[in-house]
Amino acid sequence: MLLYVNMQSASDNRNKLMLGVLLALALGALLVGVLETTWSLVQTSTTVSSVGTVKGIGVGIYGEYACTNRVTSINWGVLEPGSNKTFTIYVRNEGNAAATLSETTQNWTPTAASSYLTLRWNYAGQTLNVNQVLQVRLTLTLSSTVSGITNFSFDIVITSTG
Repeated sequence: MLLYVNMQSASDNRNKLMLGVLLALALGALLVGVLETTWSLVQTSTTVSSVGTVKGIGVGIYGEYACTNRVTSINWGVLEPGSNKTFTIYVRNEGNAAATLSETTQNWTPTAASSYLTLRWNYAGQTLNVNQVLQVRLTLTLSSTVSGITNFSFDIVITSTG
């Protein structure tokens, strides 16, 4: 009978040990979940602000279709990582011949900002006649992996060819 009790006791000890291991694993998983949740609550987001200049070569850049207020800079405001902002401009061909447009960026400050920011526009390559006005949307996108950038600026250059 004593042998049976010892075997039962060993079996009970094994069950208790397995229960303890399972509880430790469950508590460990719970602790990891709590730590991840707590970490996400204490994480801070990075915001990036900017003011950029806009230059027109052979074209005028305006804030409205009537072309009375020239746009010389765009304040993109605050961008969150992974977000984008759109700014609408009106481009008027101020040359003496029909032309097409091209857009470039330059003078990035800091230079690393160009690795995290992308400027796109909705211009589709159409010809602009003399004095014709075209609405163009500029969209600036900030990468979700931005690092080390808190403020930036750059120049947008829109050139007419033709």
